[in-house]
Amino acid sequence: MNTSRRIDANRVRSSEMSYRAPSFVSRGKDYFTTDLRSGDMRKRIFWVFSLAGLLLVALGLRVALLQTVFASSYREASLSQRSRVQTLPAERGSIVDRNGRELALPVPTRTVFADPRSVIDPVGVAHAVAGVLQLSPQAEVDLATKLQNKTSSFVYLARQVDQEVANAITSLKLKGVSSYRETGRALTSGGLLAVVGRTDVDGVGISGLELQYHDLLTGVDGRIEREVNSSGKSIAAGAGEVVEPVSGGRLTTTIDRTIQFQVDGIVMQQVERLGARGGSAVVMDTKTGEIFAVSNIRRNEDGTYSSQSGNSAAVEANEPGSVAKVFSVAAAINEGTIESDSKFSVPGSQVFDRGTKWEYPVTDAYPHGLEEMSVRKILVDSSNLGTVLISRTLTTQKNHEYLKLFGFGTKTEIKYPGEARGALRPAEKWQGTEKITFAYGYGYTATALQMVAAVNTVANNGVYVAPKLILKTTDKDGVETSTPSSPSHQVVSSQTAKTMTSMMTDVVCYGTGKLAKLPGLSVAGKTGTAYKLQENGKYTNDEGARTYFASFVGFLPANNPRMTVLVSIDEPDSSSLDRFGGTAAAPVFARIGQVLINELNIRPEGGDVGCVGSRPAELGPSH
Repeated sequence: MNTSRRIDANRVRSSEMSYRAPSFVSRGKDYFTTDLRSGDMRKRIFWVFSLAGLLLVALGLRVALLQTVFASSYREASLSQRSRVQTLPAERGSIVDRNGRELALPVPTRTVFADPRSVIDPVGVAHAVAGVLQLSPQAEVDLATKLQNKTSSFVYLARQVDQEVANAITSLKLKGVSSYRETGRALTSGGLLAVVGRTDVDGVGISGLELQYHDLLTGVDGRIEREVNSSGKSIAAGAGEVVEPVSGGRLTTTIDRTIQFQVDGIVMQQVERLGARGGSAVVMDTKTGEIFAVSNIRRNEDGTYSSQSGNSAAVEANEPGSVAKVFSVAAAINEGTIESDSKFSVPGSQVFDRGTKWEYPVTDAYPHGLEEMSVRKILVDSSNLGTVLISRTLTTQKNHEYLKLFGFGTKTEIKYPGEARGALRPAEKWQGTEKITFAYGYGYTATALQMVAAVNTVANNGVYVAPKLILKTTDKDGVETSTPSSPSHQVVSSQTAKTMTSMMTDVVCYGTGKLAKLPGLSVAGKTGTAYKLQENGKYTNDEGARTYFASFVGFLPANNPRMTVLVSIDEPDSSSLDRFGGTAAAPVFARIGQVLINELNIRPEGGDVGCVGSRPAELGPSH
């Protein structure tokens, strides 16, 4: 019995030892373990510190990235939230006349805009603005859609409007809506539109001088940067920056504003009176080539007349008609093949290239039989066939060379946007009638600028001087740069020019240009009446009717030229007797001439009394 109890006690003791429960030693009131395994604790501590270290490294990398790689994007986001930038539009530079008087100038306007980020009620704002501007329902919906786009910071509500309209919108005190000053563009005269040109609503030149000198006239916009709070109000202590705008440069033209205004009125009256398609006039300084006025009037679709169609004097080319006889006769005189009193037997009509595919009948400017004519009479009475006979004293190539010297077939030095070069085929390609009709102004085309410069060659002692439209430029820093003198070259001798001037004076006094006379002052000039080519490729339409291009080019005073003037009337009433150069254009020249006399104080010199006496006997009866 005792033995079995001892055995059971040993088993229990053995079982307890196999459990290895931690032993606790009591020392007074303290208990502590005596059986912990140190290796397990070190591992735990290692992993805890490793994880903490990795988190610190990741946090450091994140901070580094935020301060370096991602810094700019967060900075921009921060600035976008608290900053507002307002553009200060720069004024476009002025275009002025030769005396510094403004032709095109900036005018103050207001532009109303909204910042969608600050707009609380996009639909309500759109409805309120639509009521003031009388927008259509669809336009109102489109505006509301734009105002709901919170990624946008700027939406136009009304661009370049009057102060009253801007006030009507801003007085509604709509949150997120504001306005700023902007400049529009105004002309001092409607007639200037053709040569000065246009700008679009953003102030970008799109035609004329506004386009040609856009870079000079464009200023540099300024800006205002300010910090705002959550309500959109400026933070007084916030950082801000103001960059003032710089106005554009200034363009000084050769135009005389007073003369331009009067010429516009004269041309307008004539085209309205004649029911013409339009009319042009160019006033040019004989010695310098400077253009004092360029008038372009065209009929609009509604029957009214304006200068909105552009500078046709530079961009449209027409067959010159009988004005071209000046160049044919001058070339032959200069080459010595004829003199002013040389005689030709001139028929009333003649068929050229008979029996060939180029067979072409030519009739004279007026009906007559075979008539003995001097060169002077041929020019004074504008004989087509007489001029053809004169031109045939030179080769085709030589005639072509003179036309090139007179400036045809190439653009002028003005280099106006869209300027036409005209059509002048090489002489070796002339065939059939082309070898004939050039003599009296058909077969090639020219602009008004080319024509006035060509006739001016006679006025300027035989020296061609290129037209000039710009006197100087002034850049944004106020630095002035004068344009160079117009290029020039000798075309005919001084003696030839004097001979031509004498005959052209007789054209005005006794010939086709009588209505261009000025009292007490000599005038030299030449009329031109050209048939216009129709859509069917002929000079008559399918009904047999013709349209006309009437012109007159002259200079004054004839004995000491100051100004050369071209006048052209495009498609005057074909049933009227005023459809010719001598009746449609010459009277306009006379009125413009009187303006020049008054404005430029032109006085006759050397006993000049204008046209006196009756038609000389050597010219025969007038026609």
